[in-house]
Amino acid sequence: MMAPRRMETKPAICFLKMLLLLYSFIFWVTGAVLLSVGLWWKFMLGPYMLLISSSSSNAPYALIGTGATIILFGLFGCFATCKGHPWMLKLYAVFLSLVFMTELIAGISGFIFRHEIKGTFLTSLTEAVMWYNGYDERSMAVDDVQHRLHCCGVQNYTSWLSSVYFPASGIPASCCVSFVECSKADLKNATLAARKVYRQGCYDLVVSFIESNMGIIAGVTFGIAFSQALNSPDLLTLHHSAC
Repeated sequence: MMAPRRMETKPAICFLKMLLLLYSFIFWVTGAVLLSVGLWWKFMLGPYMLLISSSSSNAPYALIGTGATIILFGLFGCFATCKGHPWMLKLYAVFLSLVFMTELIAGISGFIFRHEIKGTFLTSLTEAVMWYNGYDERSMAVDDVQHRLHCCGVQNYTSWLSSVYFPASGIPASCCVSFVECSKADLKNATLAARKVYRQGCYDLVVSFIESNMGIIAGVTFGIAFSQALNSPDLLTLHHSAC
């Protein structure tokens, strides 16, 4: 009587294993993406972080560590699914639960405190413009942001008029729409500079980008988190079948 039932459950078990293997691969890819983003943030966006906070950020290290851990456990999940050992599946399920809670808390915290993040960015960017000297790390980060994003100052080019840099050197050349048409004399004259520099402020440009992409970022975060939660019943079913 038991043999037919076991034969009936075999296709279901094989289907669950294939589903978990596919999910473990996607989970591994997610870890690789987080690791890549962390490394890119650390080595490419390091100077820009000085415009968000005066102290160094641990976010790149958190992404690198999380990504590396997810890669290892993604491989472990594939191995555990193939072997079907109950203790391995249970450990994998616990790890998925921890990652789910971490991603959920991080996503909710980022969404709730987004206004505080914008306020911190406004304060740091204002200080960077006010004490701009043209050669330190924060000053070079300001130049890079203005040149790449085609913006000038905090709210607009007039932010530079109250900086310590303006009386002696005028508005930085990184604000110029065209370097050929920008002269030092023009940049020292607020009236002439208004026609030669970018009119949009960097703060509004960055904030509008963050707000327009906040929904996408939150959706991806919650999507990954809940996909892990939905995967837990499959792990439990496979775990009971392996016992």
